Order: sequence, then C-alpha cells, then structure tokens
Amino acid sequence: MEHLLAKSAPEYTSLKDHLLHVSYAAKAFANYLKMDELVAFNGAILHDLGKAHPEFQRRVKGNGQNSKVFRHEISSLLFLSVFPESEYSALLDMVIAHHKSAKNDAGDKGLLDLENGYDYIDFHVGNWEQWAPEAFRLIQEIGIQCAPFGEKEARHNLSYAISYCKKQTKTRGYSKWRGLLMGSDHFASALINDTEQKLSKAFKTPNLSFYNRSHPLYPLSFKETASSKKHTLVVASTGAGKTDYLFKRTQGRVFYTLPFQASINAMFKRVYMDLKMDNPDLDIRVLHSASMVVRQNGKEEESVLQPLFGSAIKILTPHQLAAIAFGMKGYEAMLLDLKGCDFILDEIHTYTGISQAIVLKLVQILKELDCSIHIGTATMPTKLYQKIVEELGEDILLEKLTLEELDEFDRHTLYKINSFEESLPKISQAIEEDKKNLVVFNRVARAQEAYDQLKVMYPEIPILLLHSRFKRGDRNFKEKQLLGLDEDGNPNGEFNTSTKACIVVSTQIVEVSLDISFDLMVTETAPIDAMIQRFGRVNRKRTKDTIGKTKPIYIIAPPENKNDALPYDLEVLKRSYEVLEDSQVLKERDLQGKIDYVFPEIDFMDIEEHAVFKSDGRITIDKLTHRSKSILFELLEIDSVSCICEGDLEMYENTDFEKRLELEIPVRYFAVRGMNQVQKGNKPFIIPDKAYDFEIGLDVKKIRENNFDVNNQIL
Repeated sequence: MEHLLAKSAPEYTSLKDHLLHVSYAAKAFANYLKMDELVAFNGAILHDLGKAHPEFQRRVKGNGQNSKVFRHEISSLLFLSVFPESEYSALLDMVIAHHKSAKNDAGDKGLLDLENGYDYIDFHVGNWEQWAPEAFRLIQEIGIQCAPFGEKEARHNLSYAISYCKKQTKTRGYSKWRGLLMGSDHFASALINDTEQKLSKAFKTPNLSFYNRSHPLYPLSFKETASSKKHTLVVASTGAGKTDYLFKRTQGRVFYTLPFQASINAMFKRVYMDLKMDNPDLDIRVLHSASMVVRQNGKEEESVLQPLFGSAIKILTPHQLAAIAFGMKGYEAMLLDLKGCDFILDEIHTYTGISQAIVLKLVQILKELDCSIHIGTATMPTKLYQKIVEELGEDILLEKLTLEELDEFDRHTLYKINSFEESLPKISQAIEEDKKNLVVFNRVARAQEAYDQLKVMYPEIPILLLHSRFKRGDRNFKEKQLLGLDEDGNPNGEFNTSTKACIVVSTQIVEVSLDISFDLMVTETAPIDAMIQRFGRVNRKRTKDTIGKTKPIYIIAPPENKNDALPYDLEVLKRSYEVLEDSQVLKERDLQGKIDYVFPEIDFMDIEEHAVFKSDGRITIDKLTHRSKSILFELLEIDSVSCICEGDLEMYENTDFEKRLELEIPVRYFAVRGMNQVQKGNKPFIIPDKAYDFEIGLDVKKIRENNFDVNNQIL
C-alpha cells in the first residue's frame, strides 16, 4: 500500500500513513470535545480514501493533469456504506467539504458547483472495478472490517451524499464534525510522522505560577486577581505589570492576542522564557500569516492559515480570528479550538476603525463560546471602555491604577519639532553621551529613507532598521539584535542592552510587547493612544533611582495633507499633536483627559451585515459552506499575503513548514497582485531578488517584471 500516496514532494506521505495520522488527531480532538471518538476515527479514514483513485495518483506523482476537475473527497464519498448508517450524517459533514465550500466555492470546485459542469460523477467513479479493490485492501489493513462492493452501491453512496449535501446547505448554522475533521487534517498534514508525539502535549492547561510574583515597582502585582467574575478589564500604564495580571486571571488554555504580527514574535519569546522552567513540555505556539489570497479562475479566495488545534498557549492577532466572525475557511475548526478557553486581548487601545469593530464582534462571539475574556489597556477612550463593559455585562472584574500610582509613571518630557532634520542635532548630542536612540516612523518607506540617511551620517555607530517587511527569518534575527539578549536570555550588549551609543529606526511595530528601554525618541505624530505606547519604549526600565526622572521625546508635527498622514486620519493626528504640551513632562494622570479630547466620540462601524454570527445569537451561514472572501478584509490595511524572493523559490518548494515561514515576507496584496504565485505552502507571490535587501527589507517600488533575474526566467 506504500505506493498509494496522499502527499507529493517534499513530504511524499503514503495514503495509509496520512489516514492514520489524521485518525489519531481526530480521536484526540473528539475526546477533548466530548464527541464520539469512533465516529471521528471513521470520518478520518473515509475523508481521503478517494485519493486511491488513479487520477489522483497520476497527479500527485507529477504525471500531468486532466482538463477536468478532480476532487478526491468526491471519490471518497463512494465508500460511505463501509461504515454504519447511523454515522452517515456526521461522516458526510466531515468529508463533503473538508477542503472546499460545498457550494459557491471560490474556484467553483465545491460538490454542488460541479453539477453545472462536466459529467463529474462518471469521472470520479472511474474504472471502479480496477481501482476500488486497492482502496478496500487499505481499509482492511487499517483494521476496519468490510466486504468490498460494486459500482452500483458506490454510485448510490454518492447519490445519497449529494442529496444530503443539498439539504444541509439549505440549513443555517455550522457543523462541529466538519470543524473536527478540518482541524485534524491540518494538524496531521503539518506534523506528519510527529502527529502522535505532538498530540500527547495537546489540550494541556499551562502552569502559570511564574506570574504570581510581586515587586514594589509593579503596582498591579499587588492587586487581587482572585474573583468569581468571569471576565477582566484592566487599565494601567505601560510597565505596570499588565501581562502578569492578565495571565494570573486565567485558568485554562490561553489565547493571547496582540495587534501586530511583528509584536507577537517578541511576546512568544518572552512567554516561552518565562514559563519553560515550570512547563518543560509546554505547547506554546505563535500563529503567523493573517491570511493568504489564492487566485483561482480569475477569482480571489481569502483563506486563513488555520491554527493547529490544542496548544496550551497561542500567541496571535485578532485579525487571524476574523474567520470566525465572517465565516471564512476553517472557521468551524477555530470555534472548536476556542470554546471554553481563556482569551487575553492585550493592548486593545491600539485598534482603530474596522479593526476595533472586528475586536468588538470577536468579544461577542467569544462570550457565546463560554470563553473567559481578559482585556488589558494602557490607554482607552472612555467611549470604548463603556462599550466593552456593555458587551461583557456585570460578570467582569474592573481594575485601574490610583492617581497616586499613576504619578509614579511620569517619565517623559515632550518636545515638539517641525521635521526629522530638526532632531538630528539632538541625536548627535545623545550619541556623544553614549545614549540609545529610537526613531519611529508611521510608514516603512520613510523609515527606510531615514535609515539610509543615518547610516551615512554615523558610519561607526551601530544602527538597526526594523519593520514588518522583512523575511520572517531575517526579522527574527533583527528582533534578537534589538532585544540584546542571547539564547539563554542574558544581555549580550547589543542595542537594548548596550552601554554605548546606538540607533534603532522602526515603524509602529515597536509600540506593543517589545520589552526595550531607550534614552531618546524621535517620532512622527501618531494617534495619541499609539504615541503613548511608543513613549513606553523610552525610560521603560524603572528602578527606585529612576522614578521621577524623565527622558526626552521629540515629536514631529503632523503633515498638511491626508495622503501623507496615512495610515492614520489627519484630523486625529492634528488633535493628538495639539493636546500635548511642548517642553513639558507628560503626566500619566492627565492621559485619560487627553485621550478623550482626541476621541470624544467613536464611530463604531456596524459590521453586523458582514458577520455571520449576529449579536442576537443567530448564525446566518449555510452549513458545509464558508465565505470565500469578506469585504472587510479589503478595508483592513494589514499585510494580508506573503511573498518570497525568486532566489528562494527552489528552497521554498522543497523544505518544511517552518523553513517556508522564515522565507516569507508579509506584504499587502495590491503590492504583488501582478506577480506569479508558488503553488505550495502559503502560496506566496514571487518577487525579484532586487526588491529585497537584508538591511533595508522589501522595497515595494522595485517589485516590477523587468527586475527579475533573466537567468531565472530562462530556467
């Protein structure tokens, strides 16, 4: 049976092994979810039996493609009567649509979509008597007793499945069995032969006793966290101990969310280092890639990189969970994984516009899923605070610092300037005094320009550029440089832990979760809540000696036109700049008033019409289907796809999941939409090598056809 393959290069997994791997995952997930383990096992075996079809085997072995669409799950349905009739509903939910939406699929390849095309039934039955015996032998080898049957019964099975599918897709709701199978299939496909070993770590509650620490400089460490209240909302200054407080409020598996892709790397490393002593086998994961766009038949499909089931702690962004709000691919599996868990929404104040609306919708859904929701913020408009309290009701523990405690966090003196050039003498003086300088821009291109300028001015000074448009492997390396810690977490004298002059140029990715402390900052004006976060990267390390002492921050005046203000709203930038006093200490106790001045009202975007989970509890999506795309993802200005350099293509196609991630560069779809896509992994777009530099990162202006290597084009 080893000659029957389920996966092509580089995995080359046999069909038997793949079915068994998925069955291990399905049984483990069913056990956790209190679903029938035997039904889960049977569904896992049935789901890919159609890969025994000679048409699939030809394609998986690279022997050309037929012009007709072949869907292996349709051929799998031919074997339905191998299993007890009482299980048919669950089995069909698992198999029919475990890859494609059963109808209105983006590629028109769903089971019911194919009825409009060629005679797909004959094609998927094929020469039954020639290929079915091998599939039956495989079933028996796996340990399922069955009597082989003929083509007539096989066709009847498929006919039954089609009728069932038509009924289900006229019913609103979602299928737990579909979610179980999709989660199991993804888990086993990613881990292959490590599936059983990884499952032994799944669904464990982490030991978070590390966070039961207290310290006089962290006022939240002395606040009581024991409470019968299910949810949490804590407002406290950056550096007051919010992360510890939020973790202390959890009791089960934890989903920890932060606003930016770049910031989740740092938080992952921080939590891993904190907990590894008490949790030697901790299953902690970080979820990359908000989504990927797949071009099929001229259409685009928005598809989530499904998180693997069962981690004790998962670090991610809320945008990666938008699938559950909008019913996009994989949403059922996410719902099952999230159900009943603890959910930390940290730095919630940094969300604006559509992102804020999505977060509030997620709060509604998580509450329905019986999750405990723990929200942390340094700065939050009063209107948003009230909205969250309204959503969570009375079952919420509210915590804030006192005015006296806030006074202990006054640590910045602000200076207003008109341009970046105006700050250069201040940076030069700081370098002479061996100070560490942090320069923050709102857009990648401006950060790249300033980096080039500073490299010329200070050729002997260590200078680092950090933004979101690096290969993930390169960005991980640069983040390690920035943090200045070795593999064991000890200072190595680079940047953050340096005692000499240095400069870091960055975008807003430094605002959240990066535990760094610099001596001077130059920053473009951003919305007041985001700026306060940025300020938290200067004079962050608090000791008894530093309390009451401030360090300088130079704020560049906002631009005059809307385009130059992007990605922010110009009027918000003007109010944010206006409300800050020049040459004055920024008082923490005054921040709430300043924030409410900038955001007197919040226009909470109504996303009810887009969401499939309505605020009244209704679900408005047909079973066994998913949305191919949400218009709201177009409104989200996030790096929603990835690309790779042309020189990395061969390595990408022939390496494993983790190595592929390291080669990918997050980017917005519109920057790469004319490029070709790899057909493996996350299907990244291919860009010219000339558009990428290890020091500078991706230069989107150089993503042009005439920049590709001629030798690669010939090959």
